[in-house]
Amino acid sequence: MGRAFEFRKGRKMKRWAAMAKAFTRIGKDIVMAVKEGGPNPEANARLRAVIQNAKSANMPKENVERAIKKATDKDTANYKEVLFEGYAPHGIAILIETATDNNNRTVANIRSYFNKCNGTMGTQGSVEFMFDHTCNFRIPKEGLDPEELELELIDFGAEEVFEDEDGIHIYAPFGSFGAIQKELENRSIDILSSGFERIPQVTKELSEAQVADVEKLLEKIEEDDDVMNVYHTMQEA
Repeated sequence: MGRAFEFRKGRKMKRWAAMAKAFTRIGKDIVMAVKEGGPNPEANARLRAVIQNAKSANMPKENVERAIKKATDKDTANYKEVLFEGYAPHGIAILIETATDNNNRTVANIRSYFNKCNGTMGTQGSVEFMFDHTCNFRIPKEGLDPEELELELIDFGAEEVFEDEDGIHIYAPFGSFGAIQKELENRSIDILSSGFERIPQVTKELSEAQVADVEKLLEKIEEDDDVMNVYHTMQEA
């Protein structure tokens, strides 16, 4: 198994347990997708992907339809995707993906979390290079062989395909998302969920006390409503 498998296994143990928080994130994703490509999923690949993720998170269909309708309202604020970078205590790099309608508020909040937890907010590009930006898909296991599928999808950018109890997972570079999505749809393979992740190239092992220091900062950041995802270079237990 490769780095994507280990990364997924580590992240699956924790993070994003609150269903309401997941729904809030999906709602923002819907707004950004509709503002970018319109409200018709057939003509908007990004919106199709978000709707698949909503189903995977058991978000009620009426919530999804309401979010799409709201996003078409010209008075609905759009969200801007902003990346923040910095260091937690003990030299752990942190990369934060946000979706915000008020950048000044988000900057002030993120900076305050670093300051309160003995971290350092970095400049643009200070830690992003330490992470590989990837896309991923989760599809059903039935009738598919992961090894055969990996060989078939290499031409579309797939780098790692593996199976676990949740299905078959496909990982590829960020730029391969559209090609793989289209190929899976052409093959009539159900996409259960899809998305983007940043996988650390190298992780650092910490003591139990040091882990607690880093977790304190991570928890503060993750509780922020503007935060969509948080990635770090701390080795997961």
